Amino acid sequence: MSAPGHTGRAAPTRPLVAGLALAILTLLAILAMPGPAHAATAPCQVDASTACIGGTIKTAAGEPAAGVVLTIEGEGQTVQATSDADGRWSAAVTAAGDYTITLDTTTLPPGETLRNPAANPRTVSVTLNAQFGALFPLGEPGAAGPTTSPTDGSTSGSTTGPGTTTPDDDSGSGITAARVWQQFANGLIFGLLLALASVGLSLVYGTTGLSSFSHGEQVTLGAILAYVFVQQLGQPLWLATVLAVLVGAASGWAQDWGIWHKLRKHHIGLTQQMIVTIGLSMVLQYLFQFLFGGGRLRIVTSNPVPVQIGPVVLSRESIVSAVISIVVLACVSVFLIYTRTGRATRAVSDNPALASASGIGVERIIRVVWTGSAGLAALGGVFMGLYFQATYWNMGGTVLLLMFAAVTLGGLGTAWGALVGSMVIGVVAEMSSLVIPSDVKFAGALFILILVLLVRPQGILGRRDRIG
Repeated sequence: MSAPGHTGRAAPTRPLVAGLALAILTLLAILAMPGPAHAATAPCQVDASTACIGGTIKTAAGEPAAGVVLTIEGEGQTVQATSDADGRWSAAVTAAGDYTITLDTTTLPPGETLRNPAANPRTVSVTLNAQFGALFPLGEPGAAGPTTSPTDGSTSGSTTGPGTTTPDDDSGSGITAARVWQQFANGLIFGLLLALASVGLSLVYGTTGLSSFSHGEQVTLGAILAYVFVQQLGQPLWLATVLAVLVGAASGWAQDWGIWHKLRKHHIGLTQQMIVTIGLSMVLQYLFQFLFGGGRLRIVTSNPVPVQIGPVVLSRESIVSAVISIVVLACVSVFLIYTRTGRATRAVSDNPALASASGIGVERIIRVVWTGSAGLAALGGVFMGLYFQATYWNMGGTVLLLMFAAVTLGGLGTAWGALVGSMVIGVVAEMSSLVIPSDVKFAGALFILILVLLVRPQGILGRRDRIG
């Protein structure tokens, strides 16, 4: 958290912070706006007894292919779907199992053919309360073309868990410029979302020296709260996001008040406190599983709205989440550099004893850090739930190792280091799926972590003499 100090007054920053907060609320409202209407095919809604199969069909020139008929057969069911004006189609099935999807080539636009005729029909394994996809690229047979993943807004593979997808047969047929740009954009967005949680984890470590293994459950809490507010209480997404952040921040305050402050007061060592965080993580994970089950929890059940930016296709939710993440991280930087509490936070991180001797209320600063870090983690959880199109009872545990990797890579205890480390981890993780299976793409990021630490043990922005 070391950064150049600033002796100016905190008051001038209030209009800036208020403006940034207004920008966040505005972007959240945009995120909650309904997408354009599609008359041809009603969007499928997943629930405990329903699964959705869908996708987007575009011509070789990238234009939507409307009126294409597809037949979905399996488990005693036969469902027909037709692509709408945007080329999107979806169908609901009510039994888990394998389904065969057949595209009627006679309904393709004039002059269009399947790029891979052998992949028609194709089979998708389906489980209930989930959304699955099948991509039918159009163009000259054997021609290379862009492929996308479910997190991009057009479902090209079946989502199997947070951050993992099962690609279609031709999605990994080769490395093209379009795929490289697509994965790079995905990595930037994922890195920003990971930074929201990692910055808080780094702030906690910087001010207390504690590596909190329960921080991942704060991420899960934010996503689950958004699910509850949207799906069970019927609130709009922007309001659900705000409420999830507020409740998440309150949980951080309660944790420090009820657990960590008392442990520090009784001079419990950091090793013992770390073991407590592991136990708390296990308790929260199984509590989430007991209350919400082990299935997928979709915050928003409608199909993502794809946005074409050059060769990259992203969902509208991902773009807005990335913009809000940038704004929030900018607010954190403003807070740490220009406000009195932020400067006190950096002082406590550098030397708690000296900060206390200077009249800084160390316990008050730590309480603020726990509260703010939990709120950031909750916001990151909401956005990751939208990015992965679902959350799970152990989603936080899945990304916790990546969070620790980002904090360590950037430099322990430095907020800006956590941001840099998160961006590196996000980009490497997504780009590595170009050459290795997506199920193990996070291993590439951890390998980069090992290589960097062998060369620079203190991390990218860490100091060699940093001890906490």
